[in-house]
Amino acid sequence: MTAAKTAAADAGFVEFDRVQKSYDGVSLVVKDLNLKIGKGEFLTMLGPSGSGKTTCLMMLAGFETATHGEIKLAGRNINQVPPHKRGIGMVFQNYALFPHMTVGENLAFPLEVRGIAKSDREAKVIRALDMVQMGRFAGRRPAQLSGGQQQRIALARALVFDPELVLMDEPLGALDKQLREHMQFEIKGLHDRLGITVVYVTHDQGEALTMSDRVAVFNDGVIQQLDAPAELYERPKNSFVAQFIGENNKLPGMIEALEGQKALVRLATGELIDATAVNVREKGQQTLVSIRPERVEFKPEMMPAGAHTIGAEVRDVIYMGDILRARLAVAGSDGFVMKMRNTLGQTRLAAGQKIQIGWHPQDARALDPM
Repeated sequence: MTAAKTAAADAGFVEFDRVQKSYDGVSLVVKDLNLKIGKGEFLTMLGPSGSGKTTCLMMLAGFETATHGEIKLAGRNINQVPPHKRGIGMVFQNYALFPHMTVGENLAFPLEVRGIAKSDREAKVIRALDMVQMGRFAGRRPAQLSGGQQQRIALARALVFDPELVLMDEPLGALDKQLREHMQFEIKGLHDRLGITVVYVTHDQGEALTMSDRVAVFNDGVIQQLDAPAELYERPKNSFVAQFIGENNKLPGMIEALEGQKALVRLATGELIDATAVNVREKGQQTLVSIRPERVEFKPEMMPAGAHTIGAEVRDVIYMGDILRARLAVAGSDGFVMKMRNTLGQTRLAAGQKIQIGWHPQDARALDPM
């Protein structure tokens, strides 16, 4: 994030203060959530199904009520404010367009509800449709549009009344991969141009990394880590985040020695490796060593200075176009993955081949197994 957005996040345009949510009065779906979202920020709530992310969005929208705590917008408690009076734009996965209305009528409806004059409504509808390159479709009905076009209309409807905050709940989940990736850049481009605040919910970690200023990773009703995308990927703070964000190798072991941020780890098969100590605290503690597949090398000339090396056996190699993905047996595990760029003259590996692999100690992170 820029310095301005960091300061805005600290101030908190949207704020969850000790928020809890229970549906049965016993178990908590959201547990003591404290979160500030800055004005103009694009924040994504990311997590598996049942992690609490969508419940948080629904509480912010006003469709669910917090069991405990306060939700604030621009410093005002909105716990008891009905959804239609919160001034929040909303985009859903299923588009939620009125099938009996034209595109123009769909966009005019939230303006009419807010009492905006007809002449002003027409101008705002045209402007919103132009934002999403759908100006010539105003007279069509939703059924006459493709899925991608319907999603653009749903986005335009959320923006038509100039909200300062837009909530998006899995808005691209129904689109195919290529269109979904295209729409990611369109939404991010609109956010940057308009300066609106966006709170986005998804279970797709690639989507979150592509679009967000910050990502809140949820699991079991708790934010496991709140950070910029690069920080989440490069420096996960626990084993859940390391496994959930991107592909990741994990080697079980025990802390043999600790010195500041350096850990010496004895793997299950006896090998000793160096790692960066993240949330391990004492000698003898069990750990999972996290290593990203693209940080692993097998050519001596490509090994980073100070790299740790260990023996491996190739199980199989999968051609994936731009990369080659090798599955290796390492330290008793058959599921260790190494990714290599597919370059001209790339050394080919074969099943059964024994190699030495290596990585820089700073790319191996000793984490609490949780």
